[in-house]
Formats: sequence, C-alpha cells, structure tokens
Amino acid sequence: MTVRLLLIRHGHVDFGSKDFTQSPRGRQYDPPLSERGREQAERLAARLRLMDAPAVIATSPFRRCGETIAPYLESTGLRAEPVDDLGEVFIGEWEGLGLEEIVSGDERMAARFREQEPVFDHAPGGESGRQLRARVVPTVEGLLARALDGIVVAVTHGGVINAYLGHVMGIDHDMFFLPDNASINSVLVDGGRRDVRFLNDIRHIAEPALFVPPAGIGDHAAERTEE
Repeated sequence: MTVRLLLIRHGHVDFGSKDFTQSPRGRQYDPPLSERGREQAERLAARLRLMDAPAVIATSPFRRCGETIAPYLESTGLRAEPVDDLGEVFIGEWEGLGLEEIVSGDERMAARFREQEPVFDHAPGGESGRQLRARVVPTVEGLLARALDGIVVAVTHGGVINAYLGHVMGIDHDMFFLPDNASINSVLVDGGRRDVRFLNDIRHIAEPALFVPPAGIGDHAAERTEE
C-alpha cells in the first residue's frame, strides 16, 4: 500500500502581530494569519476537498497552522491533531524579529543570508538544525506509521518541511528551499521507500479556477454527507 504525505506550509501571517506562545522549547512568535493568509487557506481547502479524505491530519500547535487548515476542517467535519514537534524551529533571541532586524548591524550574519548558508545554529539561545531534525523526522514517521494507505496531511512550517525533506533527500543544509505560504510538498511512501513527488506546489493559489468542482460533481465532504 502507498501513502502520500502532504507537507503543507501555513498561510501568510499578520506580521504586525505581537503575539507569542510558550512551547517546550521556549517563548515563540505566534501570529495569526493575515487577510491574505485567510484567502490562501480557503483556496487550499478547495483543493483538498477534491482529494480523497486524509487518513491522518496533523498540525503544528501554532495559530497560523491551525487557521490554515480550519476552512477545510469546517467544511468537511474532519479533525486535525495538534502535534507539538511539528512546531517551527525555536530561534531564541530572534523570535518575533524580522529578517532586517536580525541582519541589521551584523555583516557576518547578513553575508550568511546572502550566500545561502545555514543560520539556525547562529540564533542566540535557539535550536540547531540538527536538533530540529532530531524531533521532526521521527514525528513525521510516526504519523506515516498510522496510515496503511491513503493521504497523511501535516500543516507546519518552512523549517520543519526542510528538516524532513532534507533528511529524505540527503541534504545537510538547514534550509535548501523556501516553501511558499500554503504550498503543498508531497512525498510518496511505499514501505521504507520515500520518494519526493512535488515541491512548493501553489497551483491552488495561482490558479484557483482549476480546483472548482465541475457542475454536478461534489467533493469528498459532500459525498460523505450523502452516505
């Protein structure tokens, strides 16, 4: 049996927010979605409704992830399980700071960003890339072990997505690509084999008309209601 893993990044957030939450790793930035992010969540929901109902749905406990999957859950009656270890990398004293604030006055760090060098290990008091992978990989594998067949959805963060896919692809860099907001990154799982199928798929954001059910054809939520 084959399982399809969908690693979904949260939607665009309200960067004006000053909200934080306490995680096992420390005090972390926890903004809600912006208006743009809520629209992305609706477009994501429209696409997911055209797929088979997932066997497992898990989310990071951060607000932006719960709000990203909320329209889909509300329209289908399905539930998602918050999983703490799907939470974003802890960046210590950098939590809540914008990129410009982080690199301002620190030419060494600015150079690392420009040259695409890993930065997690340089966050004061933060979590290292190795520590992130150590919690993310077994967590995702645990979700996969619960599904004998079908789809596993994990709504999470760019750092987490990189951590798992980097492990699968044998890439050591903490961040080797930048997933777009509400993007879908898919992996085909067959026994012990993991094949990356597609990265950074935002077709539902760019071309939402492609994910409108044809007249007379319902989505899986409607079909389940009729049963």
